[in-house]
Amino acid sequence: MGCFASTPKDSGGNRRKPTSIGEVSVYVPGLRIPRPVEFLQSLEDQLPKNLVERLTALRTRIVVMANQEGPTITRTRRKTQHGSTLSDLHQALVDYLPVLLGLTKDGSHLQFKVQFNWVNQEDEEEETAMSNVWYEVLSVLHLMAMLQMSQANLLLLPRGFSDGHTHPKVSEENRRASIDIFLKAAGYLDCAVKHVLPQFSAEQRRSLPVDLAEGVLRALCLQALGQGVDIQLGMAIDNSKATLAVKRRLSCEMVKYWQQAQDNLMNLPLANGWGEKHRLFVKWKYVEAKAAAYYYHGLILDEGNTEKSHGMAVAALQAADECFKESKKASEAFNASSPTSRTPPLFGTLKYLTEKIPKDTSSKVRINRDLYSYEKIMETAPTLPDFALALKPDEYQLPLVEAS
Repeated sequence: MGCFASTPKDSGGNRRKPTSIGEVSVYVPGLRIPRPVEFLQSLEDQLPKNLVERLTALRTRIVVMANQEGPTITRTRRKTQHGSTLSDLHQALVDYLPVLLGLTKDGSHLQFKVQFNWVNQEDEEEETAMSNVWYEVLSVLHLMAMLQMSQANLLLLPRGFSDGHTHPKVSEENRRASIDIFLKAAGYLDCAVKHVLPQFSAEQRRSLPVDLAEGVLRALCLQALGQGVDIQLGMAIDNSKATLAVKRRLSCEMVKYWQQAQDNLMNLPLANGWGEKHRLFVKWKYVEAKAAAYYYHGLILDEGNTEKSHGMAVAALQAADECFKESKKASEAFNASSPTSRTPPLFGTLKYLTEKIPKDTSSKVRINRDLYSYEKIMETAPTLPDFALALKPDEYQLPLVEAS
């Protein structure tokens, strides 16, 4: 059960894509926008009138806010205004979910009575409608996660200071807060994959827009975790007590998160600009993470006293330099793709690596090639260490059904 319908991409103007989304530290592939729903028409003979009116009021609030702010919410705006908008819309979704879940209680037939319609961002089809409450729950969790990612982007845009700093920077408070936000977003997406997608039959899952495909949900979850580790690495770089081993472990974990994110997006029909930009962002961050991992692996190998370890160190640092050059090209391709974007002033991991990788690679290669013959220097990069992934999504559970 659960009928669905899709609206062709050329049928109207509901899907509005900005030409530019400004500075991007955290990529959000647009926000799916809910369309109005006729609860009264579908449920007037099934539920008390006051409950139908409550459902209607809660969802109408979301529709109004999302349609007003959704098309522009991914653009960079003043933090105070933008942050409150994100928080208000997120809270509206939190208030709606326990009431909505009442329609699923004990396998209720009510879960197939109402048709829910949402505007897609990464799918070829402009809109997808399904008569299934679980489609609405999945869409709500996805939107809650994207609002959190948008909030993290705001926190991680460097700002100027009046205390003598000449370069914009991101405060440690904002960095720590962003990690919590990433874990919360990952928790919503993890719940969607583990507890909501299984409510759909195989046929129904094939009818979902690509925005809600399992691969996209998993990739977004892994992106949140990967960006959380990136912030942890930046904080470790700023901490004089953090060892090279700690920095290498974090950078190697970051590679695994981004590689898994890239694998999950592979072969998915991402479209409408947002989707292709999504793929380019993951590619960029994956290559950038490899540059960091090879760099720290190379520094540790160089601490060895053998000819072999020095040769492997040179190979690792050369790999870091090549990955870093490739990441700059990937960043340019991402920013140039529609909707266009800009890389904010450098901070944290990327700022440090931009300064250190070219300089240290050139120095180590020159010193070690003076010491050993070219033939003895490994020409292929050594394998990166394999570490277990430490950062996990928050354990988010669907709320209890409201007593009413």
